[in-house]
Amino acid sequence: MSTTAFTTAIAQARDLLRWCSPLRTELWAARLAADLEPDQVDPFLRQLSEDGRTEARLTLAALAAVNPGADAHPAPDAGPTSAAGPVSDAGPSSEAGAQAPVAESVYVRAAGGVVDTLPGWVRRMGRVVCEGGWYGKADPYGEQALAALSFRYENGKEPHLLVVAIDQVNGGLAVDAVVEEVKFLDDLGLRAEEPAAVAGRVLDAFELGDRIMGALVADTLPAVRPVALSRARAVPDLVRPAPDDTISRFRELPDLPGAREAFEKLAEFVGDRPLWWSPARVTQFLTYWLPREAILSEAGVAAMPEVVRAWSRFCGAHPAVLAQVEADAPRLPALMADESLASLGKRIAKNRL
Repeated sequence: MSTTAFTTAIAQARDLLRWCSPLRTELWAARLAADLEPDQVDPFLRQLSEDGRTEARLTLAALAAVNPGADAHPAPDAGPTSAAGPVSDAGPSSEAGAQAPVAESVYVRAAGGVVDTLPGWVRRMGRVVCEGGWYGKADPYGEQALAALSFRYENGKEPHLLVVAIDQVNGGLAVDAVVEEVKFLDDLGLRAEEPAAVAGRVLDAFELGDRIMGALVADTLPAVRPVALSRARAVPDLVRPAPDDTISRFRELPDLPGAREAFEKLAEFVGDRPLWWSPARVTQFLTYWLPREAILSEAGVAAMPEVVRAWSRFCGAHPAVLAQVEADAPRLPALMADESLASLGKRIAKNRL
């Protein structure tokens, strides 16, 4: 990091010492870490350690608070961890029924002992209590889902909301995140869910993104990612992997022969991303996936259009989706009867019947 950038960081830390805000400081440290290239981290931490001023020590503590893990990417089964690691006397894991801790990061090692030399409010960084969880669609077709968690610090101050956008079309990876005031939730139209499941989905989404080379995410995500991970890992009794209960909440199955059989195929198709139901997905299901992959009785084929209509109403009754069902459903019997469309797996399965 250049001398100018270091000087800027020190000046910003001086302002934060006046604000006495754990939240502002965590968000600032996350942005600061996101701007560091890998080969800049060690020199920057060394410069902070050698500087020794209160501002430099605050910077070290804040970076450790938002980057506790060895590679700043928590392990899949890692439980809540003190956001300040060994530079704090306790962390959220002490109350969260903890799972295996992650190895210390270079930030934590560099910050060893500095918290005790700083004002008391610094110790609250990362020590939060989760007050609620919400989950639902980010857009009419559910091509993205939103996972939201609300928190306060242990002293009851600075309530805030973490919202993570999870892309459904590309497998369920985290593509953006923000930390906002709790009232931001009022405009999202999300359904309340158990925080442990919502936090599990957040961690699952980040873990998936880490496994996909070149995943397209928002430019703003890296600056929020450390705080998002820290908050999700601070939720007690995490559910991993976190299932989506949308399928189990469906209660509108038509009273028709073959309807249950048809719905089982629909559930198989939507899989673990049931919120995503768009015109394009309707077409993929009715005109491609069913003829290629599904073995259905005549009753199941006959019931499928009504089942898909019911599911489409349950998913929001969007006119474009319903119109697509009406356009594609009449073709289904002929497509299902065309054996040339069947996959090899379907053909083998049919031969075994």
